[in-house]
Amino acid sequence: MTSFAVRPAESDDAPAIRRVARESWHAAYDDIIGADTVDETIDQWYDTEHLRESATNPDHEFFVAEREEIVGIVHAAPSSDENGVFRLLRIYVVSDEWGLGLGSRLLSRVEERLRERDSETLRLTVLADNDVGVGFYESRDFERVEEGEAEGFGAGEYVYEKTL
Repeated sequence: MTSFAVRPAESDDAPAIRRVARESWHAAYDDIIGADTVDETIDQWYDTEHLRESATNPDHEFFVAEREEIVGIVHAAPSSDENGVFRLLRIYVVSDEWGLGLGSRLLSRVEERLRERDSETLRLTVLADNDVGVGFYESRDFERVEEGEAEGFGAGEYVYEKTL
């Protein structure tokens, strides 16, 4: 297995986090929502200043995986309306690194931190047609608890949860 370091994200990582997100989103979502929608979404959701703030927010758990450069990210934040519930906001690995166990390492790291914080549940959403993502979550003991439409994407979406 290739060696990666997983460490807490820092504010200076924001441009690299955005790069990983853009590459990963194109690999995962171009065929589902289109490349233009991917670019628009990255521009809105991955603003570097917002990423800097998230990386240093003590309420969030944000980690990066790197070798020579950052190749994966994971980010969870507390639910605004449910105690003990965290939302997995982001977990992305550049497509060249898919299948090497890096996503599993990132997910394990954030789950470990959430257990240390006495969190009870990790919740996430994934586009229904994202077969790689759906398979990843289901193989890691997440249970589908809801189905719906992803707002703004015109695509189906699943909500998954895992008891920590």
